[in-house]
Amino acid sequence: MQNQNKIAVVIPYYNASNQIVRVLEKLPEMVTKVYIIDDCSPQALPEAALSAFSNLEYIKNEKNLGVGGATKIGFIKAIEDKMEFVVKVDADDQMDTTYIKDLIAPLVNGEASYAKGNRFRDFKALKKMPFTRKVGNLGLSFLTKAATGYWNNFDPTNGFFAIKTDTLKDIDFDEVANRYYFETSLISQLYFQNIVIKDVAMPAIYEGEKSNMNVWQMPFVFVPKLIKTFLKRLFKSYFVYDFNISSVYLLIGTPLFLFGFIYGIYTWWFYSSQAEFAPTGTIMLVTLTSILGFQLLLQAVHYDITKAPKAK
Repeated sequence: MQNQNKIAVVIPYYNASNQIVRVLEKLPEMVTKVYIIDDCSPQALPEAALSAFSNLEYIKNEKNLGVGGATKIGFIKAIEDKMEFVVKVDADDQMDTTYIKDLIAPLVNGEASYAKGNRFRDFKALKKMPFTRKVGNLGLSFLTKAATGYWNNFDPTNGFFAIKTDTLKDIDFDEVANRYYFETSLISQLYFQNIVIKDVAMPAIYEGEKSNMNVWQMPFVFVPKLIKTFLKRLFKSYFVYDFNISSVYLLIGTPLFLFGFIYGIYTWWFYSSQAEFAPTGTIMLVTLTSILGFQLLLQAVHYDITKAPKAK
């Protein structure tokens, strides 16, 4: 594999002066070239890092762009240098780079165009993951599945991934977020290309590493973006690029369910305030409308799950 394919590693660098040299020294020989993107880090890149890998290109951003913005610069350089595959690796030594071979394999074999780590397959390593991080990742993983349409993939927020350069060429980088939402927004763009994503089981490494984002901040940062991604995907998938039975389910089921739910709450409040029992007919209308709408939405969800890109 190392003699036949051009494999680039992109490392967004920010405040990791104590780890970056180790990261570079542990890269496997199969890697062709490394791009270090210095995202205006207060901690300068150590001189030893520049000689820690034989074919390394160091790029310093004029302003801080965030992990996504820095990674996209590396992607563009890899495309310009005609690399075949690109692997994104963090600079803080929290990723086991021996798994680069496992990430590249499904791309080389034609099984997928994007492969990413899945930290939830290794139960021994999972026990070492901080509890709050574990809960946060589980919750975000489920919401991200719904938002991006990749129901069959887990741990979508994992930043250790490999992608074909040909796939990158078709992505509108303006639609890919520059900061914390980078991985999710990238995956959401792959959905519209029907790109197959492969999960690769690997352990997470936590050795005193602290996230730049507190757990309590995550819902406020991610949930609004996930809702926007979800609605945009549904609109494009079922009303712009296609119109099918699931489109009908959504058109009928959504207003029926919302009507039944909202009218049911209003009915309960109104008759409770009057100290009266709601009429039987009203209760039946609310119940049947809600159930019918809910069943139609379940059918739409089932169709959406089966529609997720899969390996043939």
